[in-house]
Amino acid sequence: MKSRLFINREISWLDFNYRVLDEAYDKCNLVMDRLKFLAITASNLDEFFMVRVAGIMDQINVGYNKKSVDGLTPIEQLAVLNSMTQEMMARQYTCLSKSIIPELNQNNIFFLRYDELNEEGKDFALHYFRHECYPVLTPQAIDNSRPFPLVKNNQVYLCIMLHDTEAKIKDEKDFMAILEIPKVLDRIIALPKAKESDVLNYIFIEDLISPFVNELFTGYDVKQVSEFRITRNGDLAIDEDEAEDLLIEIEKSIQQRKWGASIKLEVTRDMSKKMKKWLMHELEIIESELYELKGNLDLTCFMKFQNRSEFNELREPRYTPLISNEFYEVDDIFEVIREKDRLLHHPYQSFQTVVDFVRAASIDPDVLAIKQTLYRVSGDSPIIEALIQAAQNGKQVTVLVELKARFDEANNIVWAKKLEQAGCHVIYGLVGLKIHCKMILVVRKESDGIRRYVHLGTGNYNDVTAGLYTDLGMFTAKESYGSDVSTLFNLLSGYSHYTLWKKIEVAPKTLRNAFYIAIDREIENVKMGEKGKILAKMNALVDEDIINKLYEASQAGVEIQLIVRGMCSLKPGLPGISEHITVHSIVGTFLEHSRIYYFYNQGKEDIFLSSADWMERNLNRRIETLFPVEEESLKKKLKHILEITLKDTIKTRLMTETGEYIRVDKRGKELLSCQDYFCKEAEAEFEQVKNKAVIKHNSEGE
Repeated sequence: MKSRLFINREISWLDFNYRVLDEAYDKCNLVMDRLKFLAITASNLDEFFMVRVAGIMDQINVGYNKKSVDGLTPIEQLAVLNSMTQEMMARQYTCLSKSIIPELNQNNIFFLRYDELNEEGKDFALHYFRHECYPVLTPQAIDNSRPFPLVKNNQVYLCIMLHDTEAKIKDEKDFMAILEIPKVLDRIIALPKAKESDVLNYIFIEDLISPFVNELFTGYDVKQVSEFRITRNGDLAIDEDEAEDLLIEIEKSIQQRKWGASIKLEVTRDMSKKMKKWLMHELEIIESELYELKGNLDLTCFMKFQNRSEFNELREPRYTPLISNEFYEVDDIFEVIREKDRLLHHPYQSFQTVVDFVRAASIDPDVLAIKQTLYRVSGDSPIIEALIQAAQNGKQVTVLVELKARFDEANNIVWAKKLEQAGCHVIYGLVGLKIHCKMILVVRKESDGIRRYVHLGTGNYNDVTAGLYTDLGMFTAKESYGSDVSTLFNLLSGYSHYTLWKKIEVAPKTLRNAFYIAIDREIENVKMGEKGKILAKMNALVDEDIINKLYEASQAGVEIQLIVRGMCSLKPGLPGISEHITVHSIVGTFLEHSRIYYFYNQGKEDIFLSSADWMERNLNRRIETLFPVEEESLKKKLKHILEITLKDTIKTRLMTETGEYIRVDKRGKELLSCQDYFCKEAEAEFEQVKNKAVIKHNSEGE
């Protein structure tokens, strides 16, 4: 059966989140790093439910019954996913209570309940409640005149059962109320520290509020207080063909997201049956969508907590990205790029160079135009500032802002409006397609005519995530690249069906076929008795046709090594099918995000970088780019990156033919973390160029 050759993409994603959770369990990581990984698993699950699980539920609701590539109907998928998630969330809380909390306690860090506080702590809690909490809390009683309110997505609430001693009718003695824990309040509160003590005590805000909720309901007895949290369908449904103004439609849909259908209810395990039944009825939740958890809800709060300065010694030192040696203290960034193509490897080499490139273009009197795509940018983006400055300086500035970048829609709308107000020409994506390619074009008038400078990348132009994600970017001033990128920008801003690219390939028109041609070439070379080899690094591999093509290549004898961080529907090592394929997954300090595609091609070694993963959405429903790296020195760097990544023995998991991921057998192998290796390598290169600069400055001073 065909289905035995594939792994369900949603199940594969949960397997990835298990690998992240594995890092939270790993005592080789410092305790605050473990807490960070735990928070990441919780954040990942929230988004997974809001998008992927919600999508499957939508299919079920409309009667869609087509089987997935692995042979499961939507109903069968949902049953498996709910079961796996129940187990995963139980393991999250076991990790916290049985593994991380004891280690925190060993480091004199404690989370206390109100009844565990001493008198000084209780006085502090009462004062904090009355002066910090009480003014912003809004109790909401539920009765015939006040129906159950709209509960916010992924927000922690208290559910309160009240008893009215003055009620004459027995059934009217018990009432329900809910209380939102506002996000304007810190979730975890530091308690007063005793003099000359190393002990750090903390309390969750809901544990501080709960003992005093009677002050919000005077005249009633509080019978029970428990936490709950709802997750809603967060996918935006927009009819782009009918939308008169895409920006306005997306603004409306963002508001609707807050009130999407309930798909998951989390409650604390101490909640009474009566309270659970009431909440499930009001929120229209069935038994399989109920998650009873042993501890405080919403583990994402630990992301902010673990980052506190008092915990610096309990986490790995933050790596500071370093300026590439090729751009260190350069006076003219355009001259450096003119000389030869340049490669940046983030976060080991600083994203600041990309910012400097746009800033230099914004103030250079010889620059005529700047064009750029923006998919996800930071809240205080220096790239945006530079583009605004460029427009104010009279440059022709065109920005393609993808409003449909999921969960960044609101942020992108804000930037789009600011760019427009500054005089930039802003384009809001295309109907039916997301603009996911990463490219900057700078048009400059020089002594020998017009020259185009290009930056093409695998990651977003986001200065914050560039310090957390591994990505690659290439600068070039070659006319062939500049011509292609100019044509692509014109295609995106106007009407065109241009497909005769000189260097790049573009989805959804030519990119998929370019991969087929490269894979087929390796197959033919093997059939002619020559070597065939494919190395590919990406975030996800779930496209059925690409997987079938890789199976065909493996059966022909092509050696295939895949580095897939997240979802992978391909099964390696199947006899007669994929025995020449290996799948590696790396989960480390940085999020592996770069996409590299290597094809041996009779020793010519074609290497491409891309914004696209091997996913159906990237190849069919997005504007993506695939571009060749041709400079031999840069190809050497990329081969080095792939080789070191494949040698990783510390953070790598290998997929077995059953789809299970196992750690590398370290016996007889060098202990190597590729991310640590690249950090040290970048530091050594930077130190070398810095020393040369010092010697140069000293000699000039003499």
